[in-house]
Amino acid sequence: MSWHPQYRSSKFRHVFGKPASKENCYDSVPITHSVQDNHFCAVNPHFIAVVTECTGGGAFLVIPLHQTGKLDPHYPKVCGHRGNVLDVKWNPFNDFEIASCSEDATIKIWDIPKQLLTKNLTAFRKELVGHARKVGLVEWHPTAANILFSSGYDYKVMVWNLDSKESVIMSPVKTINCHQDVILSMSFNTNGSLLATACKDRKIRVLDPRAGTVLQEANYKGHRANKVLFLGNLKKLLSTGTSRWNNRQMALWDQDDLSVPVTEVDLDGSSGVLFPFYDADTNMLYVVGKGDRNIHYYEISANKPHLNYLTEYHSYNPQKGIGVMPKRGLDVSSCEIFRFYKLITTKSLIEPVSMIVPRRSESYQEDIYPPTASAQPSLTAQEWLSGMNKEPVLMSLRPGAEPLSPQPLPSERTLSMPTAPTSPHLFNQTESLVAEDGRRPFSLLEEKAPRWAAEHRQEEKKTWLSDGFDIFECPPPKTENELLQMFYRQQDEIRRLRELVTQREVQAKQLELEIRNLRMNSPRL
Repeated sequence: MSWHPQYRSSKFRHVFGKPASKENCYDSVPITHSVQDNHFCAVNPHFIAVVTECTGGGAFLVIPLHQTGKLDPHYPKVCGHRGNVLDVKWNPFNDFEIASCSEDATIKIWDIPKQLLTKNLTAFRKELVGHARKVGLVEWHPTAANILFSSGYDYKVMVWNLDSKESVIMSPVKTINCHQDVILSMSFNTNGSLLATACKDRKIRVLDPRAGTVLQEANYKGHRANKVLFLGNLKKLLSTGTSRWNNRQMALWDQDDLSVPVTEVDLDGSSGVLFPFYDADTNMLYVVGKGDRNIHYYEISANKPHLNYLTEYHSYNPQKGIGVMPKRGLDVSSCEIFRFYKLITTKSLIEPVSMIVPRRSESYQEDIYPPTASAQPSLTAQEWLSGMNKEPVLMSLRPGAEPLSPQPLPSERTLSMPTAPTSPHLFNQTESLVAEDGRRPFSLLEEKAPRWAAEHRQEEKKTWLSDGFDIFECPPPKTENELLQMFYRQQDEIRRLRELVTQREVQAKQLELEIRNLRMNSPRL
């Protein structure tokens, strides 16, 4: 057998990472020195929140997204916790509300003013008191408004309903007591009906978050999970951790059967925790290692092999934490499909890194931006608590588009081959191009010709384009990484052109036979 991997055609094969320029970074930011294995950063389209160092308690910074450059040493903080802040999360349905948890065993909900902070913010909107020990994680429910989950070092997961009018909530609506050690990670499926957790007792659990019952539990000894993640609606879980030989490892699981992983991938022998991030719109998985200088990314397939390695982004600075921009905050004009915010403690710097699909066209690329989750909840807190489940309210990322009505997401996406655009506007455009291509109106012969004959003329105009790039007019590469990307892109284009030539020869013969038959059947022609 050949050692060469099987060729896969993918529109995300040449995705590359583009770091922001120095003036577009956030400099002189006092990033926390906590050893907790958390992200320490939360981002939305208006603000970036970063856990910081603070004497006499815990605090975090809330910086407007546009306020780049050097940060004022006396920049106001959000402080009110009596212990170090361990995690912060923005409300997905309110860009001006954030939750924080701390070593003081409390969770606080903060309202961030739209104008710039002029002094330290100490007045919280709500305080949640229920954990007996420090609280390590908080997670908002993905579809229900005002539902918050927290996990603490008392081995409990608590469900909070923030619709209460009380400023201090002393008891959660549900407490889940099935864990035997500290919870290291929490993740929801798309509609929030299932909760997956990774625990320090080396077990992965899939829970019913309302009933608090364990639906599935992994007792596999060959993989020690640190982080777990639902892979959209593929009915699969991905966990990162270590193998029995202490190599960093990823494992893919069937959410209905956690007895044995579907596949395992060993990465390296480093010790930093791996943070996985999944983009359900593009089916891409990003793996970021704490203390690493690079970001690996993969494409997830419903068929074997499930994890298809694409490439990695290299950097000179190691990251301590990471933040991710929601899809609705991306720059679609530059074909940006994901954006990280790297916390670089060695330089007190926050560096945005954009993951970009190389396209020459500046128009909206509908094929890489399917409808995505919007900032509108599909359920109230009471509806979710009563047992209702709904898919997220979707929105188009096209500028000026409005949220779409709630609809079920597809269970699987076809990932092996790129799909062709199917909007009515593009079909109309194809027909008009075919009409303009001839020097006379449609004749009877053209009306009876098959549909692919019309599409043939449209494709001829894009023969030399690959993902929007003209392979003979690409700008000269500036780095070794760009040179490699250009080489692979040209190899892919050569393969595609060879296949296209063969297809054109077959189509030409078929078209010649169609014309001959039509002339025989239509004497007027």
